[in-house]
Parts: sequence; structure tokens; C-alpha cells
Amino acid sequence: MFGFKRKYNDFISPKEEIKETPSGSFKDILSGSVLSKDVVVHHLPFILFIAILGIYYISNRYQSERVYREMIGLEKELKELRFEYITTASDLMYMSKQSEVVKRVEKEGLDLIESTEPPIKIYLEK
Repeated sequence: MFGFKRKYNDFISPKEEIKETPSGSFKDILSGSVLSKDVVVHHLPFILFIAILGIYYISNRYQSERVYREMIGLEKELKELRFEYITTASDLMYMSKQSEVVKRVEKEGLDLIESTEPPIKIYLEK
């Protein structure tokens, strides 16, 4: 009629044939034949990406837990050091009182006496 020839194929070539096999059976999973299917092989880069992302997620979680435990330990150490600072500062204040200095001088046997006169200011003329 118009010079077009229609081709009709009554048969499908072996490459185009759709294989109908049960997918996801327990036997296929154990034998590993699930991994050799075209769909899985085609999506293998994405599956590997997801696996690497999962490993990174797990390692990140462990890292954050380790940092958190370290932070808790440092907070406890900081609290202990703050208490030690307060105790040491109060001991130093107690030891530097005038009455305590006099007692310590007498205890050490030094020949020092307490001044009864207040200090005076000395002015220099230029």
C-alpha cells in the first residue's frame, strides 16, 4: 500500500525473554543467587553507598558517645578542682589573718614584734 513493510515477530529472542523465577525465597538467599540477579547487580553501587553510609552512621554514634563520656568526666574533674580551689583559698585567707600570723611567728621562735603604730605616708618633693 504505502511501501511500509510490517515485521511481526511471533517469537521472543532468548535475550528478551523474561525469566519467571521465585525471588526472595529462603533458599535463594542462602545460596546467594539473589545477588546475581540483574536488578541487584544494577543497583549494587547504591546498595554499597547505603552500606557505607550505615557504617559511617554507626561509627559517628560511637564517636559521639565517647566524646559525651569524656565530657562528663571532665565536668566531674572541673567540679572537684573548683571545690579544691575554694578550700585552698579559704585556708590561705585563714592563714593570712593577722592573729594567725602572730601565732605562727611565736611558734617559729622568730624575734619579731607586732607594730602598734599605723603606717605613715612618705611624700617626696620634686
